[in-house]
Amino acid sequence: MIKITALMLSLLFVTSCGSFQAKRVDSAESDERAMEITDQWVQGDTERVVQEILENISKHNGFKRYLRKSGKTPTVFIGEVKNLTSEAYFPINDINDEFLNEISASGDFILVDASARENILKEITYQNDGMVDPNTAKNIGKQVGADIMIFGNVYMKPETRKGKTIKQYSVNIRMTNIESGLEVLRTRAKLSKYSEQSGSGW
Repeated sequence: MIKITALMLSLLFVTSCGSFQAKRVDSAESDERAMEITDQWVQGDTERVVQEILENISKHNGFKRYLRKSGKTPTVFIGEVKNLTSEAYFPINDINDEFLNEISASGDFILVDASARENILKEITYQNDGMVDPNTAKNIGKQVGADIMIFGNVYMKPETRKGKTIKQYSVNIRMTNIESGLEVLRTRAKLSKYSEQSGSGW
């Protein structure tokens, strides 16, 4: 009986020491709470810089001039935004996905699906190898070519002194006319993250 009581008390002690609580929070609260845990790039940072870049694009005089001259909704090929920071685990895929989603949602562009092109070509080749009714087979050479290409880089410059760190991020985007090779626009969004570490840790 004594052993059972002692075991139950031990389990109770472990449970109380290792208590865990979780709750759902919205994007804004998640962003604020993340700053209490880490100085790494988080989802809120991605959303913030992508929105700023889209606003910069819509206001850019070079882009406005391009639209006036072309007289149509531009067809866009989204190239890769590359991670050129020193952070190996920087969530560059999140930025690429968010950028694609927001470009699509804006309705200001017609997107060329770069990731699907290879699979589409395989399917069209299969259809034209005699395995599909010729009346329903799709023809090679009917895909729409892009007018402009968007690509970019992310940089980060860290400064640290006496446990205080500031990380200065720069997300740089370029848009180029594929036919002429001329630059349509160049823009960037900046974001700085400050952190302070005590002698005993975070």
